[in-house]
Amino acid sequence: MTELVYSTETGRIKPQTTSSTSLKKDSIVRIMRQTNGRKGNGVSIITGLELDETSLKKIAKELKQRCGCGGTVKNGTIEMQTDKREFLKSYLEAKNYKVKLAGG
Repeated sequence: MTELVYSTETGRIKPQTTSSTSLKKDSIVRIMRQTNGRKGNGVSIITGLELDETSLKKIAKELKQRCGCGGTVKNGTIEMQTDKREFLKSYLEAKNYKVKLAGG
């Protein structure tokens, strides 16, 4: 059986993936520190919150007020302009989330 990879009408065709092969959600919130492409300024990236966009924005707003820093919601993650990962962890644990610190 041959698999179609290109069509003159639509261009390159991506292979279809099933949802069972995608990453499994383990309901653990991870807080990573990232400095790549940010001129040395670190940000904390919060992933794993399985919430809709409005709920993520609400939590981000609360965190920004508590930390006194800026932040945003991008692609289902919260980016906080702070290195206070321990504070973020304790705040999210108080809201009954299972939290791990990931990365450097």
